[in-house]
Amino acid sequence: MICISTRGAAPPVSFRQALLAGLAPDGGLYVPQALPRFGEPRWAELRGSSLAELGAAMLGSLVGDEIAAGDLRALLADALNFPVPVVRLDEQLAVVELFHGPTFAFKDVGARVLARLMSHVHDAGQPPLTVLVATSGDTGGAVAQAFHGVPRTRVVVLYPHGQVSAVQEAQFTTLGGNVTAVAVQGAFDDCQRLAKQAFADPALRDRAHLTSANSISLGRLLPQMIYYAHAVLQLDPGARPVITVPSGNFGNLAAGLMAQRMGAPIARFVAATTVNDTVPRYLASGRVEPRPSVATLANAMDVGDPSNLERIRWMFGDDVDAIRAVVSASVHTDDDVRRGIRELDARFGYVADPHTAIAYLGAVEDRGAAGAGAPGRLFLSTAHPAKFGNVVEPIIGRPVAVPAPLVEAMARPRQVTHIEPHLAALAALL
Repeated sequence: MICISTRGAAPPVSFRQALLAGLAPDGGLYVPQALPRFGEPRWAELRGSSLAELGAAMLGSLVGDEIAAGDLRALLADALNFPVPVVRLDEQLAVVELFHGPTFAFKDVGARVLARLMSHVHDAGQPPLTVLVATSGDTGGAVAQAFHGVPRTRVVVLYPHGQVSAVQEAQFTTLGGNVTAVAVQGAFDDCQRLAKQAFADPALRDRAHLTSANSISLGRLLPQMIYYAHAVLQLDPGARPVITVPSGNFGNLAAGLMAQRMGAPIARFVAATTVNDTVPRYLASGRVEPRPSVATLANAMDVGDPSNLERIRWMFGDDVDAIRAVVSASVHTDDDVRRGIRELDARFGYVADPHTAIAYLGAVEDRGAAGAGAPGRLFLSTAHPAKFGNVVEPIIGRPVAVPAPLVEAMARPRQVTHIEPHLAALAALL
């Protein structure tokens, strides 16, 4: 696979090079120069495939001979060893549950595949890698768990102090070993800025042997295409649903758009956000105007300057009208989130976390606007409700069952390093 930068000022590289580099040297994000497109007969052949089998077909068509087909199938089978069920709520509405991995968040898919890809391509004679990742909530736990104990690799997780849930924090601050948790005195945008500044500093990047596991990493983004195709292939043949994506840094939506480009039968997308609405405002005005992020109940979506908007704009040649043709947006307040959680429980007996509630509200709002005869709706559930029990339980009026691994994580002592939001502080730590 030939990978190029969204900014066009960096030389083309192989997938392996893009995987290990994370960010392109011109500050852009790596993207496939071209995406193969499967026709309807190929998708029909893949119907009924497991997550790993489908991933081997999709990613195999991209990476070519850079990774042997047998090796790719084996690492995907090892990484994607959990289900991604589609739960139907009514005739026109279903939820895609992406939280059945080891950290109970959708980011397990990308992080676990990325860890195995990096381990596969990283030569034994090369210096150890430092995986630097910024998290607004679930990324930190997924990446830390995926890379914990991987030889010749250390993980540094940057997170906004006091702005992730207790369960989320426990998942990446209690592992120790090759995982370092760093509480930044600031917002997620500060963490993301620090990570980008570190990657943009050639001397620091080389000394620390930095690579990324954020959604700026193409190696984490591409595996996320798999669950979109897997979900729509569980529907009746001929179905082309609208998919609502709870969106913060917009990597999830970018992966969905790539799956659609590969021919997956998807009609269009709804990007459902919190009041951190940079992308909805962009779709309305055609102008990118980032703002400082605001803390909300859906903290993993509290992103004021979403990185992957750059990928989406590149995919569509920076033509906002072309994006509008396949992506609409909805914006939701904390009061809306509470209403969504309450409504899902009352109408369907379905217990949802805040991010899933936003996706549900976006789907219902879009279905109402489309009127009778509209295609079916899928919405993505990105985290287990137990990760946000302090929000969910008062709304539904009863406890949420907590999976045993989350109970164990909460009981372990935390190991945290604190820094100010300055590159010099991060550089000294690295």
